[in-house]
Amino acid sequence: MEAVILILGLLIVAFMALGVYVTVKVVGAAKRGVDRTITQARRTVEDGALRAKSFGQGGVAGELAQLRLALRTSMRSTQEALQAGVAEDASLSESVGLFHRLSAHGRELDEELKRLEREPDRATVATLLPGLKQRTKRITHSADSLRWAARDRARRFADDDLETLNTQIDVEAGALRHWTVEEPSAGAAPHAGADRSGAGRMRGAPVGQEGPEALTARDPRLETGHPWQKAARPEPTN
Repeated sequence: MEAVILILGLLIVAFMALGVYVTVKVVGAAKRGVDRTITQARRTVEDGALRAKSFGQGGVAGELAQLRLALRTSMRSTQEALQAGVAEDASLSESVGLFHRLSAHGRELDEELKRLEREPDRATVATLLPGLKQRTKRITHSADSLRWAARDRARRFADDDLETLNTQIDVEAGALRHWTVEEPSAGAAPHAGADRSGAGRMRGAPVGQEGPEALTARDPRLETGHPWQKAARPEPTN
């Protein structure tokens, strides 16, 4: 009896531990989903604000906003392209690793540009703009190169697969159009009542039996046709 009670106690503890584990996993997944939603919303708001500044403001503030917007757009597009491609092409994993290293430089530059937006000494910031533009150009150029290389690789694979598929379809279409013709044996005289065009029948094609026509015409309403055929209109009655 004590063994049964001990086993029941262990089962209860195990179920409770399992319930706690499942609850923690569910809460963690929900929290990650909320965090992703908040992050995406914050990025959307920041991108909108940068677009407004880049078009609505001139001078140093407008140029800083343009640099940040160009940097974020290039990096995000490359990240999405690589994440979508690596799921189907494992050879892109090295490109993903290189992009992660490039992302560290991109985040550092974005934070620096963000700090300079709040810098009141615009004259000093103006002297830093050429170097900032050069860094932004180098990072975005590398990101664009990775993105277009991944897209060109995916397009090349798609073209090769389409070419192979077209070749297979051409072969299959030729096989479907191929048939053999029965040739009469040498020295065999054709039957007097035979159809001279019968030598051109395809092998294996059924020969219909001709019989007397029915005395009573068929009712077209009782015949079932294909779905795309129009139904026969009833004859008008006076």
